[in-house]
Amino acid sequence: MDREFIVTNQIVERYIGGRLPLKGVLDFERFCREHPELLDEIALTERINAALRLLDAGGRGTPWDRRAKPWWQQLPVLIGTAVLALILAVTSLVMHERVTARDASIVSLQQRLASQALDPAKSTRAILLIPSRTGPSPHSLVTIGGANAQMADLKFDLSWSQFNAFNITVDRIDEGRVGVLHNVQRDSNGNLHLELNSTALGPGDYQLTIEGLAWRGDAVPQAWATISFAR
Repeated sequence: MDREFIVTNQIVERYIGGRLPLKGVLDFERFCREHPELLDEIALTERINAALRLLDAGGRGTPWDRRAKPWWQQLPVLIGTAVLALILAVTSLVMHERVTARDASIVSLQQRLASQALDPAKSTRAILLIPSRTGPSPHSLVTIGGANAQMADLKFDLSWSQFNAFNITVDRIDEGRVGVLHNVQRDSNGNLHLELNSTALGPGDYQLTIEGLAWRGDAVPQAWATISFAR
């Protein structure tokens, strides 16, 4: 490669435009190292300045300018993301510990409930109740229990009913059904007896539904009563 070859084959223009093959690039760069005066002859500095002016006119930065990072790669965003991740991790850990503690408490209460024996009743309390005939009532007729266990002899006045045999359904209010007593007979005074240990049921309100049994076995609602248990 010599000066005539460079001019004839437009090596400078092809080099600057990136159209020169790799071997041509290496040969041209080696020739320039051996003949640095060629750079002045081809006015390389003026060409570079002209190219920079074109970049500036077109709103482009110079090749050595540091390009702005996308917003997701900027330091404040990265720091904020890391802090948010840390907060979420701590929150998740705290919630996990709370759920674990709650589950352990529930299991403990269930075990205590399953193993809890009835307290021996030291007395009997006879209670005459006038149940509602029109429907369930939110008001408790009596509170059973307290510091000492006792037998509660509940007497429901059903002297007005035409039935002699009844079903008694016991529901814990807002929770679920406790049990059903079938074919309970009333006494000669028209009272329906239900005797309970005051520690048999957990504290809370219970709805009793009394249904009369027809001769075919059909259950007909007769009365309702709400009672409360305390510990």
